[in-house]
Amino acid sequence: MKRIRVSMLALAAVAIGTFAFKAIEGGSIGGKITPGDAATEAWAVSATDTLKTAVSGGSFSFQNAKPGTYTVVIDAKEPYKDATINDVKVEDGKATDLGEIKLAQ
Repeated sequence: MKRIRVSMLALAAVAIGTFAFKAIEGGSIGGKITPGDAATEAWAVSATDTLKTAVSGGSFSFQNAKPGTYTVVIDAKEPYKDATINDVKVEDGKATDLGEIKLAQ
């Protein structure tokens, strides 16, 4: 009887431990830049997090972004000007698509 009780307690502890340490999934931010070769990298900045990613083929994507509000900055090549997108909201487990970002000269 004692063995069964100890086994049940051990099983319960494992089950609780498994759910107690659920990893934060994070969200993502992505977009497409026009013209496609006008930018080199993109930054996403929040109060507690700064992310950087390369722009490849005119597209960029930040993965595992913590939930919150970000400012996204696109580093443009000359003669184009950098672009800034404010108030980009990221939710846990969801993708935020910024769509097409046209860089001005």
